[in-house]
This record gives sequence, structure tokens and C-alpha cells, in this order.
Amino acid sequence: MAEEHRFCVVVPVYDHHEALEAWWEGLRALGLPVVIVDDGSGERCRSRLEALAAGAGGTGVRLIRLPLNRGKGAAVKAALRLAAGLGFTHAAQVDADGQHDLRDLARLLEASRGEPSAAVCGEPRFGPDAPANRLRWRRLTNFWLAVNTLSKDIPDGMCGLRVYPLAATLPLLGPTGDRMEFDPEILARLSWAGVPLRFLPVSVRYPEGGRSGFRAFEDNVRISWMHTRLFFGMLRRLPVRAFRAPRRGRR
Repeated sequence: MAEEHRFCVVVPVYDHHEALEAWWEGLRALGLPVVIVDDGSGERCRSRLEALAAGAGGTGVRLIRLPLNRGKGAAVKAALRLAAGLGFTHAAQVDADGQHDLRDLARLLEASRGEPSAAVCGEPRFGPDAPANRLRWRRLTNFWLAVNTLSKDIPDGMCGLRVYPLAATLPLLGPTGDRMEFDPEILARLSWAGVPLRFLPVSVRYPEGGRSGFRAFEDNVRISWMHTRLFFGMLRRLPVRAFRAPRRGRR
């Protein structure tokens, strides 16, 4: 791998033990170092993660544990900072709920190799198992991302399959939320910072009996408040954003 690219995968986990084997096998096929953040999971998930890390031996798995559940955003931020400290230049975020086909991640990594400065993100292709209510809220979030970036840079802000350029991303983590609002918020802040955003289609499924950390009422309230904060931040940037050329790209 070229010197300018040192990839790892970061996985925030909160009681996702049911899907553990599926995403772990998918990641093993990629052959990349993995940073797993256990976000205060219960004993069952914690013990399985410890067994996974122990069984991986020296194959590049780093497991860290947050003593209390702090939220997906907090777990991802902890993982990204650790990844940068370990010398990685790019980190691929993978959700642990089994909703993504990790074969899609190889295409995102290849796109990142071709454009190292860009954040490369999944643009979901949903099947009939996608909950209608989740899709409605998703469309609303994407609408407000377009408003708050004055652009169509972000066709989907919620997909948790993406590759971050760490040097550009780490300085933007401070004001971002600690829970489900993190995924759309960091993309808006990357857009504000002029980081290219690239989107590739990825498959998303909702496995029967799968566990999602998304809590409809609490997380939608947080996301709504996040959009409010971004809106006033956008107003401060309005003179610059209004004249910035579009940078969005798809492949």
C-alpha cells in the first residue's frame, strides 16, 4: 500500500452481539487493521468482543471499551482519534448492526485511494424490508442537510458506511454530537470545510431480528436540534457558501 494511504476500519459496537460474526467475517476478508469501540455494552456482547480480539491474535485488532454507553458518535470519535494516533491516514466506518454488505466497502476504499482528500460515503439502496417511518425521517434529514450546506453535496447523511480522511476530519470532531446525530453532522461540517464528498451506491438491508441502536423519539429530537444548530452556523457562512462551486460527485 502506498505510503500516503494507511487504512483501518473502525466499528462502534453497542450490544450488537447477534450480528458480530457476520460483520467480522466481512472485515477479515478485507485484511485491514480494525479498531473496535465497545460503547458500554452488556456482559454478553463484551465477552464476545474480548474473545474475538483474543482470537485475532496479532492480526491487527484493537479493542477499546467505554465504561458507560456514550452514543455512536462518541464511540466513532474515540476510534478516529485512536486511529490517527496509531498512524493511519484514513478510517473506514462500519456499523455493527449487520445492515451493510461489506463487499461494498472495497469499492469505497478504492475510490478513496483514487482521491485521498475526499470523504467517500455510501448512498443506500434499500430493499422492501426498509421501515417506511425510518425512510421518511431520513428524507427529512437529507432535506435539511441540503439547506444547511446550500448544496446537493450530501444525497444521504445517515449511511454509516464511509471512509474518512483523518487529517481533514479530526479538527471537525469537537462540536459534533455524541449520538446518532453524528453521522449527518460530520458530513455537513466536512462540506463546510471544503472537503470533497463522494458517494457510491451501497446495499442496505434490515435483517429480521436485527438490533439497531436508533431510538425513534430521542434520536430524532437530537437530530432536529443538530439541524437547528447547523442552520445558524450556515447563516454565518452564507456569503462564502453562496458563491462556492458544487463539489459533489458520484461514481
